[in-house]
Amino acid sequence: METKQKKKLLWQLPFLALLVIGSILIIRQQHAMPYQKNQGFVFGTTYNITYQSNDDLQQEIEAELKKVDRALSMFNDSSVITRINKGEEEINSDEIGTMFLEVYSIAQSVSDETNGAFDITVAPLVNAWGFGFKHGEMPTAKQVDSLRHFIGYKKMTLTPPLPKTFPSISKTLTGTYLLHKADKRMMLDCSAIAKGYGCDVVARLLCAHDIQNFMIEIGGEVITRGNNPQRVPWKIGVVKPTDDTLAVAHENQTVMNVTDKAMATSGNYRNFYYRGGKKYAHTIDPHTGYPVQHSLLSATVLTKDCATADAYATSFMVMGLEKAKEILEKHPELMAYLIYSDKNGELAVWQSPNLKEE
Repeated sequence: METKQKKKLLWQLPFLALLVIGSILIIRQQHAMPYQKNQGFVFGTTYNITYQSNDDLQQEIEAELKKVDRALSMFNDSSVITRINKGEEEINSDEIGTMFLEVYSIAQSVSDETNGAFDITVAPLVNAWGFGFKHGEMPTAKQVDSLRHFIGYKKMTLTPPLPKTFPSISKTLTGTYLLHKADKRMMLDCSAIAKGYGCDVVARLLCAHDIQNFMIEIGGEVITRGNNPQRVPWKIGVVKPTDDTLAVAHENQTVMNVTDKAMATSGNYRNFYYRGGKKYAHTIDPHTGYPVQHSLLSATVLTKDCATADAYATSFMVMGLEKAKEILEKHPELMAYLIYSDKNGELAVWQSPNLKEE
């Protein structure tokens, strides 16, 4: 019996040796593989992408981002969302149309979960308030009430209804979808989710190339996988919320280890204006039609995909601290870092328990 075991062991040794040698070679190859760094402009902001690959994929990355632009940009005259805002109803389930439908589905889902705090139909109110007070006067109460008649995500219906199968829906959609509006004046604005979705699209591209280590940042929204060039988890800063309309202050409130997660931040500390001695935030509450006024200054959300993180971060800035906590209790898949002004006017932090464990 002992002789048979020895012979069996002798046969196994060469395979074990090959396994060890192969593992060493793979590790060496990974360490030798360079990190590419791509930068550019998209969606009216900048992007910074770092990934470990022998190949520079910037052209492919920008091609994917252009597809997102053709689906979601309000400034692209031929985009899906622009055509819808001009009155078209048909959405084809080609690649560009499916991108719009995926974002529409995510937006509707977050709207349902937040009781409409997130609402992509808020565009007319956003335009009326005109951040920066371009026309020197705020909309009247009568104007706000009038606009509210055609604000509301439930005032749109899609036929046929979308299957609840994202992200695999791109393989199941066929034919033409019709988006019906209760009022033809309704307009859609996906700017509060587009940057996050762009991060997700680029992440899919990199994963399709079997890239294991990357960090994608578009306008402050981030998604990561694996390790950074120093072979340690990616660290992402959360900017300290200080009044900074010129966006020149970059002091971090904290730095987080963000690996295999998406992170999005929304805040009112840079986008605001004063009128009559009163401060107006850039975030509009779809329910009231007015800029929000509460103590929450910045909301950072972490979850698996960046589009969802982006949408919830905006939702929390609409809802305020206490209501945001209620949503987080119902959604353990979300993690949040919330910065607010306490009763003494000092900066304070609340973070979800599952984030503290990270």
